Amino acid sequence: MAQGAAAEPGAESPRYVAIITDGNGRWARQRGLPAIRGHEAGADVVKARLRDAVGFGIRELTVYSFSTENWSRSKAEVSGLMRMFVRRIDAETPELKAEGVRMRFIGRRSEPVSQRLIEKMQWAEAETAENDRITLFVAFNYGGRAEILDAARSFNGGDEAEFRRHLYAPDMHDPDLIIRTSGEQRVSNFLTWQSAYSEFVFRDELWPDFTREAFAESLEEFASRQRRFGGR
Repeated sequence: MAQGAAAEPGAESPRYVAIITDGNGRWARQRGLPAIRGHEAGADVVKARLRDAVGFGIRELTVYSFSTENWSRSKAEVSGLMRMFVRRIDAETPELKAEGVRMRFIGRRSEPVSQRLIEKMQWAEAETAENDRITLFVAFNYGGRAEILDAARSFNGGDEAEFRRHLYAPDMHDPDLIIRTSGEQRVSNFLTWQSAYSEFVFRDELWPDFTREAFAESLEEFASRQRRFGGR
């Protein structure tokens, strides 16, 4: 392998991957651009890495697009993000449908999320429901603690399997691997229940700079580890 080149992931590559797509705002600030330009660049990278995920044999890709805490950002940034989500769902769903992608949104679907955006998410899910090439879970207005709290409200007792049925997406597999970009090393309230035995890879790239090669290197790092799940 040439120096600096990343190998393609091998047979031990994960099937279920989640990504904390961090660094869009910093990417924009470094270039003297408004924050929304960073989010637009980040959304382009989500689509590109989704296509790479198909080639890498990944069956589920979950991306952290907007947390329950992100509402505290400036009104201008949040408003721009909400408009971007509506526009991109509307424009990109037919394309993803044609490519065999099933779309699912996880998180709270209530105020302050607009009814228009909720309807767009429901439409995208319905349009792509029969696809089975890969499932893209988009964590929007999502918080791991909020998910557990919401599940607990309707849980009447039982084992872990029963509790899982009350999560936002009971059919979602626990991620084998969680990647976080931008150099930060924390989970930020992401997939708190599902990540109990996930492997983590932390990358220095800001999310808009996360390339196919960086993705492949992350999968190769996962493949080099031995998962014991509490055993020896």
